[in-house]
Amino acid sequence: MANIKSAIKRNKQNEKKRLRNRIFRGAARTFVAKADKAIVDGTPESVEAVKNAISALDKAAEKGVLHKNNAARRKSRLMKRLNAAQKA
Repeated sequence: MANIKSAIKRNKQNEKKRLRNRIFRGAARTFVAKADKAIVDGTPESVEAVKNAISALDKAAEKGVLHKNNAARRKSRLMKRLNAAQKA
């Protein structure tokens, strides 16, 4: 446990940021998983699910939770899977 006042404050700040980051990271993960499941199942809602996942990834990148290139890579892979599934 920190004894110095500035270290105590920094710990509080880090905890707040961690909780906020978890919300956006978790949401992105959930939407990507739902999109993957929709693509594999071949449901007609897969396009909508991918749109939601891309939106969640963009929000996470915008907030600084994910690096923008990381979000771009994930979006690219999602679209690749969606396009492959639609062709098949």
